[in-house]
Amino acid sequence: MGMVTVGIDVSKDRLDVHVLPDGLTFAVDRDGAGLADLVTRLGPLSPHRVAVEATGGFETVVAAALAGAGLPLVIVNPAQVRHFAQALGRRAKTDPIDAAMIARFVEATRPELRPLPDAATQMLSDLVARRRQIVEMIVSEKNRQRRTTVPRIAKSIARLIKALEKELAEINAEIDTGVRGSPAWCAKEDLLASVPGVGVNTARTLIAEMPELGTLDAKRIASLAGLAPYTRQSGRWVGKAMIGGGRKTVRSALFLAALVAGRHNPVLKIFRARLIAAGKPKMVAAIAVARKLLTILNAMLRDQKPWQTA
Repeated sequence: MGMVTVGIDVSKDRLDVHVLPDGLTFAVDRDGAGLADLVTRLGPLSPHRVAVEATGGFETVVAAALAGAGLPLVIVNPAQVRHFAQALGRRAKTDPIDAAMIARFVEATRPELRPLPDAATQMLSDLVARRRQIVEMIVSEKNRQRRTTVPRIAKSIARLIKALEKELAEINAEIDTGVRGSPAWCAKEDLLASVPGVGVNTARTLIAEMPELGTLDAKRIASLAGLAPYTRQSGRWVGKAMIGGGRKTVRSALFLAALVAGRHNPVLKIFRARLIAAGKPKMVAAIAVARKLLTILNAMLRDQKPWQTA
């Protein structure tokens, strides 16, 4: 018997399971008893990988139960599974079919196993995500405030902005307490924020949402952030290299930091100027700066050395 791969489709109330290579299928409820049954049935199979899709939160308790039982957990991207199914010409979509497709996708691609973040890291990630949502809401309300000509609407918007800014201050205080209260996180933040162009918020986003930083090589960390360019070529046709995938929130934070670093960081300023002088579009140069910045930050955490210009 070959390596056992398990695909699990997660819905609100049920888990559909497909096991390869023998084609075993079953379903359990997405509750305490169902999860216990799932772990009991998968354990004797000694699976090589157990995969669930990231489904906006429903998968969290399932992933925790599987990881807690010591099973080799993989969280897969739903879009990649859908594209895989389309490539195979599979248009039908039901929960059992989805479970089978998840298993086949993982069997074919063999994604790396990654441990779940501990409770403290997950809490920091959730707080950073909530901070980002509040900032986006404030920006939206301020845009509406500039456009409105109705006094009653303007007052409503002003009250909401005031409430959101109060909540943002409280979230910032919680994040600050969490980071500065952890010696490991505090040291990471100090190292990352020592780089000109990298602010506290960027450093905390990286700590919360890219715990692998400092443990992978440059190519793999760039790929994880979605900053590794991939080529497009067919016969004599060669398209422009593109970036994509990876962790969007990390990529966005690095891109904003790169815009600042490309103007104020002595090393990255020269790097950007050289790209512009070579005729690279400003957007391409900004992405290259973001990738180089990530490489620098990764090396700093790996070597535990603060920023040095020379």
